[in-house]
Amino acid sequence: MRGSKLVVAMFLAFSSVSLSASGNLSKEELGQILFFDKNLSNNRTQACATCHNPNSGFVDNRDNGVSKMASLGDDNKSIGDRQAPSASYAKFSPAFHFDEKKQKFVGGQFWDGRASTLEDQAGGPPLNPAEMGMANKKEVINRIKENELYVNSFKNLFGNDILEDEEKAYSALTQVIAAFERTDEFSPFDSKYDRYLKGEYDLTPLEDLGKSIFFSNNNNSCASCHVLKGEDKAGETFTNYEYHNIGTPANNQLRAKNGVKEIDKGLLANPNVKDEKQLGKHKVPTLRNVAVTAPYMHNGVFKDLKTVVEFYDKYNNKDRNINPETKKVWDEAEVKETISLKELKASALTDRKIEALVAFMKLLTDKKYEHLLEK
Repeated sequence: MRGSKLVVAMFLAFSSVSLSASGNLSKEELGQILFFDKNLSNNRTQACATCHNPNSGFVDNRDNGVSKMASLGDDNKSIGDRQAPSASYAKFSPAFHFDEKKQKFVGGQFWDGRASTLEDQAGGPPLNPAEMGMANKKEVINRIKENELYVNSFKNLFGNDILEDEEKAYSALTQVIAAFERTDEFSPFDSKYDRYLKGEYDLTPLEDLGKSIFFSNNNNSCASCHVLKGEDKAGETFTNYEYHNIGTPANNQLRAKNGVKEIDKGLLANPNVKDEKQLGKHKVPTLRNVAVTAPYMHNGVFKDLKTVVEFYDKYNNKDRNINPETKKVWDEAEVKETISLKELKASALTDRKIEALVAFMKLLTDKKYEHLLEK
């Protein structure tokens, strides 16, 4: 029963559900409790919510000694080489597959798609030695068995013998966490942009300009990768779930801390991908809540959203050759051979158009996070 009262208290802070040890919970409710349970990590210090904080756009908002560029593990010393992607709107990513028509890999979870589904993703961190650090599935299920509420809930949902088979029990664990991640808590579609589509919000002139630029295939490359349904379509998640190399430089500041020496292979690090042409490609992230989930890129190399837009513009604007954060020439791409130059091709942007694009992306912030926007 260790820590169970604390876990339940954290759950109640996000839910009005009445709990008892009887375990009469839905999969979503049980998954919500488990999402906050630090007891599922080796040292009982880290939960799913640690790296996907519901109060901060479902990203890791801890400093971690590296200015939020990557996550600190349960052992209090392991530092990753990539940012924890936002879990916001993750349920809309299709299962990882190769699209024969596009001739591109699409979907999945993590920056390299190595987890095909939300269930696969949920099962990863507890067993990752650099994350939650549990030795094996059996150890995780033993932690479940410590909690009477969990035991009763799993039996009610999956049958009385569910916890006797560690493989089936672990699969059930991933199912309930994924069920919670599929709730509206993660994808409310209530940003100012969504309210604009319903006629409940009027765009400012700068936001309107940004929207026009963003969706324009003639003037900008945003729509090439960050539009799936189309302009002013409800339910747009602002990613096509493809994988691209946009020439992101290595994060040398981060690697000075984590000691990583090798290049990030991106999609090629996915054990299901053998094609060398996928080297350095990473999944196109959703732009939902992008304005409140800094730093940016898969490795957190850029601190400011405006810097990201200027980085894209450097491919088409000969005058955009200085990184505003370092005041130096942009660092070279970590992987040069596979940069998506076709998708990056666009018209050069003026400073005002860059400000407009940033203003538009701020519109994509869920209502509950609007207070996090810079005033």
